[in-house]
Amino acid sequence: MKKEDKKIPYHLGIIIDGNRRWAKKRGLPTFEGHRRGAANIDKIGEKARKRGVKILTFFTFSTENWNRSKIEISYLMKLIERSFSKKYINDLIKKEIKLRVIGQKKRLPRPLQEKIKTAEKLTKKGKEGVLILAISYGGRPEIIQAIQKIVKKRIPPNKINREVIDENLWTRGLPYPDFIIRTGGEKRLSNFLTWQTAYSELYFTDKYWPDFDEEDLDQALLNYSHRQKNFGK
Repeated sequence: MKKEDKKIPYHLGIIIDGNRRWAKKRGLPTFEGHRRGAANIDKIGEKARKRGVKILTFFTFSTENWNRSKIEISYLMKLIERSFSKKYINDLIKKEIKLRVIGQKKRLPRPLQEKIKTAEKLTKKGKEGVLILAISYGGRPEIIQAIQKIVKKRIPPNKINREVIDENLWTRGLPYPDFIIRTGGEKRLSNFLTWQTAYSELYFTDKYWPDFDEEDLDQALLNYSHRQKNFGK
């Protein structure tokens, strides 16, 4: 697929779903599903970038995921922490990709918080694209926190508009996502970028995330290129 042949979303969001079901279907431990899923983030992220996507947001761990077993959460936190390796960060710097993490970062283990802080600092000058990882993220908590910040700033009610809310979200300074892909067969957004996706195009696939490959990405992007927004006009 040649990116010049079709419309490419500037900001693509991906809800990665189906890691556990992928593992269960194959008689493998749940942890193996998460490991394969994590590896696929790098693979699909690189393919999307080469096709012209400039901002890519992965929904990796939701606020609701904290309700899972302590063993699974511990494994996921360690898996995420390992992903912030020196090699990976250097690769982002080389490609001039800016890394940004959104979510309730204070709920994360301290070592992971420190790695995130370091990675964001080292990649902040990236000009070729933005990689956003939504970790301990929830759209409603994000909106609640934005309201709390607005109240704390004592902004008059008649001065509160979309721009003011945008400025107080975790995604401040970023354009809304044009296109959202969800794997795993579910057809809902599950608290992902609740405010920002009001006019995003949605695409759902039954493929479990570890199986979602380059061909699946191309099919989704082709589907997007055939859509036309009119914003109610």
